[in-house]
Amino acid sequence: MSDLAAVALTGVDVAFRLAGGGVYTAVERATLTVADGEFVAIVGPTGCGKSTLLNIAAGLLAPAAGRVDIFGAPLTALNRQAGYLFQADALFPWKTALENVAIGLETAGTPQAEARARAQQWLTRVGLGSFGDRYPHMLSGGQRKRVGLAQVLIRDPKILLMDEPFGPLDAQTRQIMGNLLLDLWNADRKAVLFVTHDLEEAIALSDRVVIMSAGPAARVIGDWKVPLARPRDISEVKLDPAFHDLHRDIWHMLKAEVIKGYAQTEGA
Repeated sequence: MSDLAAVALTGVDVAFRLAGGGVYTAVERATLTVADGEFVAIVGPTGCGKSTLLNIAAGLLAPAAGRVDIFGAPLTALNRQAGYLFQADALFPWKTALENVAIGLETAGTPQAEARARAQQWLTRVGLGSFGDRYPHMLSGGQRKRVGLAQVLIRDPKILLMDEPFGPLDAQTRQIMGNLLLDLWNADRKAVLFVTHDLEEAIALSDRVVIMSAGPAARVIGDWKVPLARPRDISEVKLDPAFHDLHRDIWHMLKAEVIKGYAQTEGA
């Protein structure tokens, strides 16, 4: 692992120009680091800029101020060291599960036979070894998420950016997917920046939980280490008294920001 931070955001501002000519500041003076091999979750009210920070780390957005460093080097274009798993499925409906997983390698120049052999290995790792010939519409929501996870991980990114990837799933499937993610992460500890609305999910998965304030001009207002041993099983770790103590402490701060966020929405 590198001694350099995988992701370092320093004094980052994100602003958008409005149709009427004004400027909306979404994020203000955000500072956040993710060490190599560290799993960091971001929680906060709806519209506070959590996904915006992921887009900054991915190089999809340029900050209006501040700097972004990836393993010590300034990020000035698309972050080629990161893999991005979105909330919505990013699978091609006309391609099979195997083809969807292999396509990232094929477009990078890997011979088709090799790419598909590696794709089959990844489908097996995510528990879909016999589903390679299925099209996305033939898969459940959880199965499509497994394909999406394999699609990202097959390229072996050093950083995983995950934007509420399990949000659309039912509670049981989310727990299964969370444990699968932890198993894969434990085998090859990448830096992870994970956005979620679910505080329990954030604590159960991560090494640190970062809290963002309500927007506009959202900022990082809390950063908690998670004192829970690894490896973890999500259903078991939620029974740990330390889990409940941490949840209570974080929710005390988060609740106030959630209330602010709802108040702003109602007044809009």
